[in-house]
Amino acid sequence: MSERPPELSEHHRIKALLPQRHPLLLVDRVVSVRPGHSLSAVKAVTAAEPCYRDVPDGAPASAYAYPASLLLESLGQAAALLWLAEAGAIGPDHVLMFAGARGYRLLGEAHPGDVLRHDVEMTQVKADTVFATGQTYAGSTLIATADTLIAVRRPRSVLEPATISQ
Repeated sequence: MSERPPELSEHHRIKALLPQRHPLLLVDRVVSVRPGHSLSAVKAVTAAEPCYRDVPDGAPASAYAYPASLLLESLGQAAALLWLAEAGAIGPDHVLMFAGARGYRLLGEAHPGDVLRHDVEMTQVKADTVFATGQTYAGSTLIATADTLIAVRRPRSVLEPATISQ
């Protein structure tokens, strides 16, 4: 895989590409990318995240397992960055939306202090739809896989509310 491209090297560039914001911006850094082929990104899990806010003192370690829904969202954001790494994939008049996942399997857990690595591969692009596959590791341990991640590109004008004149 290649070095990180300049447009994805810094967190502020990830924020410029993805619409998510704290607490749902779940990719910290792109480690490597081959536009149109594959991408690796990382996300650090910390005890300061909102999902741990209501965990009581003295709770068992299992109470600190990172939620599966957030693992999938973070993996989906890595896949979105892969598509966005292609020049012109998404123009300013379009919005990228996560459409779904097939064959998502949770094989282990992540906890505060773990660094997640998402490895995604683009498998097919059909018009305004992209298909990818992905794996998530906590350290060197494989903890989740997705057979298919699906994202769609839609015109911004279709998704934004129309202005009502009176």
